Amino acid sequence: MDPVTRISGLMVPLWRADIDTDQIMPKQHLKKVERTGFGEVVFDDWRDDPDFVLNDERYAQGNVLVTGPNFGSGSSREHAPWGLQQYGFDAIIAPSFADIFKTNCAKNGLLTVELAQDEVEALVSLATDDPSAQVRIDLPEQSVESAAGVFHFDIDQHTKHMLVHGLDPIALTLQHREAITTYEAHRPARMPVTNA
Repeated sequence: MDPVTRISGLMVPLWRADIDTDQIMPKQHLKKVERTGFGEVVFDDWRDDPDFVLNDERYAQGNVLVTGPNFGSGSSREHAPWGLQQYGFDAIIAPSFADIFKTNCAKNGLLTVELAQDEVEALVSLATDDPSAQVRIDLPEQSVESAAGVFHFDIDQHTKHMLVHGLDPIALTLQHREAITTYEAHRPARMPVTNA
């Protein structure tokens, strides 16, 4: 997983509340056994609408999705963050996220930023009025900067550590490889043995 520290780019405004994982990654696309090819089908059911924001060429280079409250509700499917990342999103800004979705994003290196609703609405308005408006997210400083202002966000410090250092759960565990190996070497013979 690549470290996440600073993200700069363009915003894609999608001001809808309660967007669930079945809308982000429809169930008919969950049959693949590989972990690739999901970017082209993210929000697939909504792409039939010619006015849907991902069909608007002005937002084709956008890498920060700015959206409504309770984003990512519904079932826990890692395919949703995979699809958003593979589409080209490096971060999602919203007033709130479903907990499981937010956790899945962190484990896959996709930054979720929670701001006050009026701040998110200001970013949506900015991106709607000017698709070329730049945004800069600084994870170490926990700030979002744009022509709409400088906003600060809170983030769980464990999640921040994982993202800044590019650590998924396996990499976090492997940081303790030496201690695990030492423990296994001294484990009583009557107990099961694992291989590190």
